[in-house]
Amino acid sequence: MNPNHQEAGQTKTYLITGAAGFIGYFLARRLLEQGCRVTGIDNINDYYDVNLKYARLEQLKQFDGFTFIKNDISDKPAVFKIFERYKPGVVVNLAAQAGVRYSLENPDAYMQSNIIGFYNILEACRYHPVEHLVYASSSSVYGANRKVPFAETDFVDHPVSLYAATKKSNELMAHTYSHLYRIPATGLRFFTVYGPMGRPDMAYFGFTDKYFRGEPIRIFNNGDFVNDLYRDFTYIDDIVEGMVRLLGHAPGGAVPHTVYNIGNNKPEKLMVFIAALEQALSRATGREVVFDKIFEPLKPGDVPATYADTGLLQEAVGFKPETSIEEGLQRFADWYVEYYKVE
Repeated sequence: MNPNHQEAGQTKTYLITGAAGFIGYFLARRLLEQGCRVTGIDNINDYYDVNLKYARLEQLKQFDGFTFIKNDISDKPAVFKIFERYKPGVVVNLAAQAGVRYSLENPDAYMQSNIIGFYNILEACRYHPVEHLVYASSSSVYGANRKVPFAETDFVDHPVSLYAATKKSNELMAHTYSHLYRIPATGLRFFTVYGPMGRPDMAYFGFTDKYFRGEPIRIFNNGDFVNDLYRDFTYIDDIVEGMVRLLGHAPGGAVPHTVYNIGNNKPEKLMVFIAALEQALSRATGREVVFDKIFEPLKPGDVPATYADTGLLQEAVGFKPETSIEEGLQRFADWYVEYYKVE
């Protein structure tokens, strides 16, 4: 990490969009713990339980260095006012309409937040220059690529969901603005992030909810245990560590734009992950937990495997995620049982 990060962090403002979201909350908390000033923006949409978003915000508001603004990044005048008032040194754009399957139901939300919203952030960085713009891309840009592990140099022009298409668009937009206006920008292709206070729409969280409601879980792999889905599950602390190191590592060159994978570099079979979740919940509750499973075909937009080549990230900032799924899922299970007061 940049040795001056602590000192610099106390004099500059970090602007985090999507601050009430899963990754946004953990990143903001980490920066605040280091003594940095953080301005957070979020529209608190109801894509998932807003109580969880407010619970995250309550924790962030305990820090003196935190300022929260409830706003939508698709509101361009509001975004410009925030830049004018808070003069951020580093901007981290994590506000986005998330979810692959939901993009089939509500495409408007993806265009509004992921395209218009990100355009507004780029425009604000153009007129109010920043040291570094870091933005969320996604492993979904790799589509149904068969070559694994996925490397940043791979062909990513065949997205299989609208969500993936918006994230690929973000990379192209950021590259263009870096080229035209010299905005140092870094895109992060996240690989299946999980952990405590995570997103309820993610499989591991949804499986846990269903179990405690006495409902079966649906697994979209055709019941194929031999050619089971592989996912590069990445624990939230590893994501944040990689991000914090990259914040002070703005790209240079003729076009100051770059993209990194942030993944675990150790894909697990979906069924192995589910078994590890059952074991973690068994330990957290003190009783045996076994999910009632229903197997269904792969859904449109889903991909058979995600697997990150993290060599570029390691080379840039000397970091490689290392949290095992057993350790990460245990932390999630312990949090879930306490937060939801499971008997």
